[in-house]
This record gives sequence, C-alpha cells and structure tokens, in this order.
Amino acid sequence: MEIILLETIDRLGGLGDMVKVRPGYARNYLLPQGKAKLATAENIAEIEARRAELEKHEAEMLAGAQARAKQLEGLEVSVTAKSGGEGKLFGSVTNANITEAISAKGIEVERSEIRMPEGPIRVAGEYEIGIHLHAEVNATIKLIVIGEED
Repeated sequence: MEIILLETIDRLGGLGDMVKVRPGYARNYLLPQGKAKLATAENIAEIEARRAELEKHEAEMLAGAQARAKQLEGLEVSVTAKSGGEGKLFGSVTNANITEAISAKGIEVERSEIRMPEGPIRVAGEYEIGIHLHAEVNATIKLIVIGEED
C-alpha cells in the first residue's frame, strides 16, 4: 500500500516521503493516528500545498523533544521494590514504574518512549535507561532500583 508520510517516522521515512507499507500497518496505525495519508493524486497535491505548514509543525515537535531531552539528560531516578536475598526482586520494574518515577520529578514522559531492550528489570542495582523522544532525539537517564526486604 502506497502512503505519504505526514511526519518523520523511525525506520520508515521523513515528512512528505512516499513509502510502501503493509496494508495492516497503514490501516491500523498510520492512517488513524494521522501520521500518513493514502498516496492518491489529490492527497499528493494537498501535501505539496501544505508542505511549509507540515515542516513547521515537524520543527516544533523536534524542538520540543530536544528541550525535553535537555531536562532528562543526567536525571537520576530511583524506584523501590520488594526483594528477597541478594537483591532479586519479587516482581519487576517496568516502563510504567519508570514513567511514574520520572513524572514525580515533574517531567512528562510517555510509557511508550521508554526503551528497555533487555525487558523488565528483575534485580536491584543501577541501570542506564534510554528514552526515545523523537525520531532524531534520544536521552538517557540513570535508574536506581532499590531492593526492600521484608
């Protein structure tokens, strides 16, 4: 399915690019979220006419992401969880727990922006957590998981 991107999307393309994607990805995610339009002649003409407006919006999004990245860079957040001996947690620390801890510091982060390639954290200690704010902007925070024994 041919679509035109209305914003930059990771590993897909930039604003105004015409790309071919699977129909389900376009139908279920890109089109409903307003991230793309079908590549018809009238949509192509509309995108070309609105290109300046779309580029301005994209630049604002990038500037906002860079400002949030400056707030997050060097941030140290701690999460307390129940643990047994040797620091092994009874549960795990997930991106939802990290989002709550960052929000408590006054910085808004979406749960989907937190990158945990190794999955949930199950052992107490210090971790570097990546936060993906924009296609071109990433930040790293330090997470301290404190094991609390009964």
